Amino acid sequence: MTNKALLIIDMLNDFIDPEGSLYCGETAPVIVPHIKDLLAQARQAGDHVIFLQDSHDPDDLEFKKFPPHCVTGTWGSQIVAELTPVAGEQVIPKKRYSGFFETNLEQVLAAAEIKKVTVVGVCTSICVMDTVGGLANRDYKTVVPEAGVADFDPDMHKMALLRLRNIYGAEII
Repeated sequence: MTNKALLIIDMLNDFIDPEGSLYCGETAPVIVPHIKDLLAQARQAGDHVIFLQDSHDPDDLEFKKFPPHCVTGTWGSQIVAELTPVAGEQVIPKKRYSGFFETNLEQVLAAAEIKKVTVVGVCTSICVMDTVGGLANRDYKTVVPEAGVADFDPDMHKMALLRLRNIYGAEII
């Protein structure tokens, strides 16, 4: 394995499928083929592949801000079929925006001696941005392919990409 990781954030039915309870809009399914290509490249190169999976309890307080979504064990919380993990790839459930909040992501990255993380997924201005902030706070070199992220709101998406680059130092490609 290399010291690189592909971090795939919340590519779940509730966000990506038009039937999902918190569908991110028409830009969300468009990123799936690009992520699928990056996933194939990462697998071929021997990079680490890590999926972050929004996974909420039925009474999660987040549902005061957003409709119920990605309830643990439901169709909505499952990774979209096109990106199904294979043996050896980590799936880390999370209950909040940042992939670091009350998860073992920090330990997984450290144990694998990761130096560079490519981040893709949804939503650019929420979970992607908060997780990239966590990577920046831990001094990881971070790359965000613009074709691999999407958001509900085009203006927030643009703002998030600027913040990822200008504040967190992520390379936007």
